[in-house]
Amino acid sequence: MTQTAKPHPRVLCIGIPVRDLTFRIEAVPGRGYKVPASAYQEICGGNALNAAIGIARLGGTARMCGPMGDKDEAAATFIFDKLAEEGIATSELVHMPGLVTPISAVLVDPTGERTIVTFRDPKLWDVELPSADELLADCDAIMIESRCASFATPLCAEARKRDIPVVVDIDSAMSLNQGLLTASSHLIFSAEALHATAGIEDDEASLKKVAALTHAFVAVTRGPKGTLWLDDKQQFQETPAYPVHVVDTLGAGDIFHGGFAVAFSEGQDIPSALRFASAAAALKCTRPGGAFACPSRAEVEAFLAEKAK
Repeated sequence: MTQTAKPHPRVLCIGIPVRDLTFRIEAVPGRGYKVPASAYQEICGGNALNAAIGIARLGGTARMCGPMGDKDEAAATFIFDKLAEEGIATSELVHMPGLVTPISAVLVDPTGERTIVTFRDPKLWDVELPSADELLADCDAIMIESRCASFATPLCAEARKRDIPVVVDIDSAMSLNQGLLTASSHLIFSAEALHATAGIEDDEASLKKVAALTHAFVAVTRGPKGTLWLDDKQQFQETPAYPVHVVDTLGAGDIFHGGFAVAFSEGQDIPSALRFASAAAALKCTRPGGAFACPSRAEVEAFLAEKAK
């Protein structure tokens, strides 16, 4: 399962940008308690947006597509400015008049683990994307958040007809009859999302259940336990996680997905692409700042070279 080599792949990232307000705290407070924060940072996030940052830094070219709030709100300007700094194209993001761009409060504890509360206006899902011909022109791969399935599955199905890979970041439960499961080439679940989707707590049994419904590659990321996946012969394989000193896990999974999309689209085989993605995510975890702490391509390659000694 390899991809024709494409240096600097052009990846269309479909998702819903989020304004992240991050707070570093000693411990998540109990109900009714107040705690001080030792640090505060305002960044932007969302699965696809974070993956786009990873793609841009790791050797690809990223474009963002999806719904946002009203063009006149401050959050929209902030997010567009941040994306411009990363060289990410934004012309295909769709402003929704009168709506608010999603916002998250992110609490990061001393172990680097994050607790997130997010508001997303349900009306954002009423978005109409640009045409498939427009979006798929000059597109080598799609990276999509599973929460966008209701408005982007037809686009993904059209991409597959054109032999364009579709990588899905699945971080919440999906229906087993959801069309995106069969309109994609690569399904990468978080462990929690996989178990909730399959209705089974076991990683292997859950993967097998989902794999029986689709021709797509299926994998589950499990943090420090590494990535479990099924090869072309439906045999289980594992890609270990790289042990690092964790400072901040916010955005690490998204950087993994972005790194995988870049590496696979470049022509790397599945094991190599997963190792590359794992290295990028590991290095991100050593730094605060969400996806903006994503390493460069050179840093990832140096890290992998050191680990190969």
